[in-house]
Amino acid sequence: MNEVKSKYEIFKQKAHIVIYGTNTVAGRLFDLILLGLILLSVVLVMLETVKEFDGKYHSFILVSEWIITIFFTIEYILRIITIKKPINYILSFYGIIDLVAILPMYLSFFVTGTSVFTVIRALRLLRLFKILNHPQFSSQSVHLRESIIASRGRILVFMYFILISCIIIGSVMYVVEGDEAGFTSIPVSIYWCIVTLTTVGFGDITPITPLGQFIASFVMIMGYGIIAVPTGIITAEIAKNTPRTRESDKKVCQNCGNHEHLINAKFCQDCGSEL
Repeated sequence: MNEVKSKYEIFKQKAHIVIYGTNTVAGRLFDLILLGLILLSVVLVMLETVKEFDGKYHSFILVSEWIITIFFTIEYILRIITIKKPINYILSFYGIIDLVAILPMYLSFFVTGTSVFTVIRALRLLRLFKILNHPQFSSQSVHLRESIIASRGRILVFMYFILISCIIIGSVMYVVEGDEAGFTSIPVSIYWCIVTLTTVGFGDITPITPLGQFIASFVMIMGYGIIAVPTGIITAEIAKNTPRTRESDKKVCQNCGNHEHLINAKFCQDCGSEL
C-alpha cells in the first residue's frame, strides 16, 4: 500500500513539473504541444462551419475534436490533482478557461450545436505569455499594462465626449435629413454617426441634403482625429514609463555632452567616457 502511495506521489511530482514547469525541457515541450493542439482544435471548429469541407470530412473532424477534448480533459484533471491547493487553480482565470474549453463537446450530447463554442479554446492561447517568460518580454508587458492603466481616466473622459458628440450630431442629422434619407429615428441617426465617426461607413444610411452632406464630411474628417487621440494618450504614457525616457537627463557626459543615459550607467553610450 505504501509502495503504491509512494509511486503515486512520484507520479504527481513528475506530472507537476511537466505541466506547470515552463523552465524545463519537458515543460516547454508539453506547453508547445498544448498550444499546437489548441490551434488545431480552433481550426477544426472553423472548418466545421464550412459546409463543403464538413460534408467531406465530417467524421474526421468529429473524431479529431473528441481526441483533443479527451486530451484536454486529462490535462485538466492532472492540473487539479498535482497541486496542493486545487481550488486555487479551479477558480483562477486559466482554470476557468480550461474548464469552459472542454465543456461544449460534452454538452453537445444534450444540446445540439454547442460544439461550435469550442472555438473559445482560442483563449487558451494566452498561455503563450507564460511560456515566453523572458525578462525583456515580461518587462515590456508590464510597461504596456501600466501605461494602459494610467491612461484609463483620460480615455474614459474621451469616450464620454465621443458619446455626447454622437448623440448631438445624430439628433441634428435626424432633424436635417429625416425619413427620406433613412434617418428614421434619433437612435438610428446616432448609429449612423458612430459608423461614420469610426470610418467604418457601411453606406446603409446616406445624407442627401447639402447641409447633411456637409455635416457628414465634418464627421468623417473628425473621425481620423478621434482614432489618433487614444493612441496618443497611451503612447505618451508608454514613453513616460520607459526606463530610458524616464531616467534620461540625469547623467550628462562631460566629453560629448550626451544626456541620454540610464540612471545606473557608468560610461557614456556614445564615446565610452566615464560618467
